[in-house]
Amino acid sequence: MIPIKTPLEIEKMRASCRLASNILDALSGMLCPGITTRDVDQAAAKLMADAGCKSAFLGYRRFPGNICISVNDEVVHGIGGSRRIQYGDIVKLDIGVVLNGFVGDTAATVPVGVVSDDVQKLLNVTEDALYKGIEKARDGRRLSELCAAIQDEIEANGFSVVREFVGHGVGRHLHEEPQIPNYRTPAATVKLRAGMTLAIEPMVNMGRAAVRVLHDDWTVVTADHSPSAHFEHTVLVTKGEPEILTWREKTSSKLKAG
Repeated sequence: MIPIKTPLEIEKMRASCRLASNILDALSGMLCPGITTRDVDQAAAKLMADAGCKSAFLGYRRFPGNICISVNDEVVHGIGGSRRIQYGDIVKLDIGVVLNGFVGDTAATVPVGVVSDDVQKLLNVTEDALYKGIEKARDGRRLSELCAAIQDEIEANGFSVVREFVGHGVGRHLHEEPQIPNYRTPAATVKLRAGMTLAIEPMVNMGRAAVRVLHDDWTVVTADHSPSAHFEHTVLVTKGEPEILTWREKTSSKLKAG
């Protein structure tokens, strides 16, 4: 069953998602050459404590970090550690918080300084693909339309869709139904309904789609060591325009916030 949120639950989702977005903004502003990924993770922990929420990731299936922080060819699920951020890196910040029993989930890929034109294109296309998917998150539409819109945007620009990891429903739990692939699949037959809250998150590689998991059993990297990008919003399906619950003032939003 795909949970349909009540008006009260939607208000709680708005609050948790707004908080996740604020933390993502704050951490994005911290990124600079020399800072370690552990520094960023610890800053996230303090921001969450000060806001009265907790990490949705810490301890989930024994995940040891407060956020996921992944650099360059790391796709998702990176763990904060001794690695120092360098000028020209791209850093994926994936933030999940629990506030009043509901999860807010969002992610962005942040360039540190100036990056090459092809890497910047990777970031732009991945974010554009996210918004192409969000445009299809409407009452009565099929989930398959959303998935296809993401895939089409990515592959039309010469990039590859990661298939081992997908988006998902979100609410009282970090992962709820439905699963949301970033590619066409006959399994995506669900008809979207107002009140569904979806974490839509394309993961896109500059090179081949293949990935592998490192020995820490968490960090996912591209098999060919090419750069990878990841953007995510939590979105509410309504009777009208989709509402981006994790909309951020500092992002180049393609859709108006609800």
